[in-house]
Amino acid sequence: MKVVYHNKFLEVYTMDPAAKPGRIEAIYNEFKKTCFEFVKPEPAKDDDLLLVHTKNLINSVKRKGIYEIAGLSAGGAIKAAEIGLQDAAFALIRPPGHHAGKNFNGGFCYFNNMAVAVEKLIKGGKIGKALIVDIDLHYGNGTADIFQGRKDVSILDINSNTKEEYIKRLKDQLDTIKGYDIIGISAGFDRYELDWGGMFKTEDYNTIGKIIKNKAYKNCNGKYFAVLEGGYYIPDLGKNVRSLIDGMT
Repeated sequence: MKVVYHNKFLEVYTMDPAAKPGRIEAIYNEFKKTCFEFVKPEPAKDDDLLLVHTKNLINSVKRKGIYEIAGLSAGGAIKAAEIGLQDAAFALIRPPGHHAGKNFNGGFCYFNNMAVAVEKLIKGGKIGKALIVDIDLHYGNGTADIFQGRKDVSILDINSNTKEEYIKRLKDQLDTIKGYDIIGISAGFDRYELDWGGMFKTEDYNTIGKIIKNKAYKNCNGKYFAVLEGGYYIPDLGKNVRSLIDGMT
């Protein structure tokens, strides 16, 4: 497992929960206990961002003063996706991205990191089709907006009232999707029992990681990666992310 990370992600760039002090540190400190290989990303270029966003949106992020860190986050997702063609990867990045659409953003998101990464793989001829599995508590409306009507990107974003129902739907719906070349996981951790969603225990993220890993090896030769989205209960965030990664590997 390779972890895409840059010390700049420690910066508190706004007052929203995703930028809260200690959030990235909680995950990074958990990762330091292992032999994960850390890889530094490069910022996404405007040409990369323009693959999925309008110039107006990009300029609006520049005016907000968030462009540098948001571009680096998108670059981290690109790096993780490229690594994912050969080896499992996790992008320890922020700001998150799945609420950013073609010409809008919100929900602590500025650029859609997952969408930029997947589209760059497609446009570069490295894959023909991608599957995005969004496990965040909140619907990835930005990702849905960007890939609406596309046949080369499938999105699995499950809504359920219990963890048992969620796991069953995840397994069942993964069985119905075929023909993809990579799986990208929009990895939110706010369904945790002490977070906003109040549903998953730490070990449930391990189960989810295993399910997705098994599908990746069965259907796309083990090509998969994950990028950090939400997750705001800092005391347990590191161990929850580690649980997902342990399942993925």
